[in-house]
Amino acid sequence: MSLHLRMYMLLAVLFAIIYAMVVMVGTAMGVGSFNFYLLFSLGLMWIQYMAGPKMVEWSMRIRYIERQHNPMLYDMVEDQARRAGISMPRVCVSAVNIPNAFAFGRGQRDGRVCVTQAIMNLLSPDELKAVIGHEISHLKNRDVMTITLLSVIPMLMWRLAWHFMFYGNSRRSRDGASTVAIGMLAFLFYFITNLLVLYASRIREYFADKGTVELGNRPEDLASALYKLVYGSARLGKNALKEAEGLKAFFMNDPSKAMSEIRELSQLDLDRSGTIDAGELSLLKNQDIPLTFNDQLMETLSTHPNMLKRIKHLSNLAG
Repeated sequence: MSLHLRMYMLLAVLFAIIYAMVVMVGTAMGVGSFNFYLLFSLGLMWIQYMAGPKMVEWSMRIRYIERQHNPMLYDMVEDQARRAGISMPRVCVSAVNIPNAFAFGRGQRDGRVCVTQAIMNLLSPDELKAVIGHEISHLKNRDVMTITLLSVIPMLMWRLAWHFMFYGNSRRSRDGASTVAIGMLAFLFYFITNLLVLYASRIREYFADKGTVELGNRPEDLASALYKLVYGSARLGKNALKEAEGLKAFFMNDPSKAMSEIRELSQLDLDRSGTIDAGELSLLKNQDIPLTFNDQLMETLSTHPNMLKRIKHLSNLAG
């Protein structure tokens, strides 16, 4: 299925779950109680939305720059934003030691593109521009806002589940069992919706990979950049990776999975050059990517796609 169709189906399923819970909660308690928890969760989401950029700035030790501070980086962001047809985002550099990049902000007009100092020392100019294009595509597609809005659904289910379990256990009446049943169902919906939000996050990564190619970057440059990012993360110690544990969903890849991914990706680098060129990427185009049960489980519980599948997707965009 196309990426767009998958996203539409995902939104339909999430809407159906929300609708089912509204009906059950409205039947059991009335609209008022449900509205309280809905407004409470939306309020938490609003606080997260407003305070999120500041939290990222503080956690990632970000420094905003202008053109004179790093002309090459600034020009890359400006070029990719112009190609994408969005406002020029703010450009910043993070002091964390993990080679990576990410986009954040409250929307297109408040977009920020950030690279770590480590990534600029690792990638070639073409690879870095492909990474910038990926992050610009996230801003163009409003992915930060989309994932934030979707993430409120599992949070709402979690709070409803705890409320109904407590409510059902504390009442000595005939409806006590039914409220406990609703609470248990809300727990189930929490688990399902959380997996669906993770799936949505993985779809958005595929969208952004496709977006950077549409902005004029070569698929092999992004594939090579991803390979180097995995390699760079694999060389870091656990303490360095813990530095950005809570923000890895923002990154190009999941640094905590680097050790397992580097073993898979090393087979793509046939000439052992440390990069993935167009010829090596084209060889992957007609190959199947068999995933073990553990690989599939790890991907299901991750914000990022399996790296081999992701580079396979890039090979299909080549040419």
